[in-house]
Amino acid sequence: MSSRRTPSARRTAVNHDRTGLIQITVTGVLWGTTGVVVHLVHDTTGLNPVAIGFHRLAIAALVLTAVAAARLRPMLAALRATPLPLLFTGVGLGLYQALYFAAVALAGVGVATVVSLGLAPVLTAAWESVRVRRAPRPVRLGTLGAAVVGLVLITGAAAQPTAAAPRPLLGLLAAAGSGLGYAATTIVSRNVSRHTAPMTLTTISMVIGALALAPFALAAGAAVPVRPDVVALLLYLGVVTTAIAYALFYAGLRTTEGSVAAVLTLVEPLTAAALAVALLDEPLPTPVLLGGVLLLAAVAATYLAPDRNPAPPSTTPVAPPGELAGAARDGGDGTGHGAGT
Repeated sequence: MSSRRTPSARRTAVNHDRTGLIQITVTGVLWGTTGVVVHLVHDTTGLNPVAIGFHRLAIAALVLTAVAAARLRPMLAALRATPLPLLFTGVGLGLYQALYFAAVALAGVGVATVVSLGLAPVLTAAWESVRVRRAPRPVRLGTLGAAVVGLVLITGAAAQPTAAAPRPLLGLLAAAGSGLGYAATTIVSRNVSRHTAPMTLTTISMVIGALALAPFALAAGAAVPVRPDVVALLLYLGVVTTAIAYALFYAGLRTTEGSVAAVLTLVEPLTAAALAVALLDEPLPTPVLLGGVLLLAAVAATYLAPDRNPAPPSTTPVAPPGELAGAARDGGDGTGHGAGT
């Protein structure tokens, strides 16, 4: 039988690929809303950003566990089938956020965001090239370059001036560790996503991630005032920007290469900047505008590139960040991407 796909099968594959791109782009937009919300939580409660990140993961874990309670058997089966990758994904989710928070405190928001978020797509693209023993296509390199330059312009102009960084070198290392962790977690979780249901993967990774981040949150102080406004904001962070966003992210990874996903989630800082202008009355500097144009061009090129050829399920890897850049919008007082990021 011929291995060639029929035109109908090719159209179906393209539609699946595009659905994955849309899912990951929506994830980046949701992650981008975290900065404004974390800013409000921090201002009204004084809660440390690490503690906010922990509550976000813990709420997501509780909600997802409740929703998935009737499907305990598939979750246990997934844990038995791939225990180490799932453990790595969850621990990585918590730790790369903790490293990001440390980088913000030690080196400032700009360095932390540019290094951690900018390094992830470069590392994932390099890994994919090594794995298939082929250099990235010129279109992919151009898209990656435009996205990273756009990130630098947005973050550099939007980051609020702060006091001199207390330990810039250590902060740089923490940011690099966060970017490396984000890339590695994406690579591993993409492999897992090919044979694990998105809700199962999201639930397990949230539970493990919350447990991994708990010691850091307890050390920083995790007590929360029980007020309707604070509870509502934390529920939004946990349910919308974490549970729903990561479920979309892991679903999109099934048909999207890790480096492409890392580029698409860079709409996170763009969304954060747009919300800061619209809701916080912040100015719109020219570099932010130019960076936004570059990022949008990179995303558009990713959607329009006609030669996307993700590796087959048996050989392909990766997950994210989602959400580190949210802190760039609140002067380092909070984050998205789990830092998502």
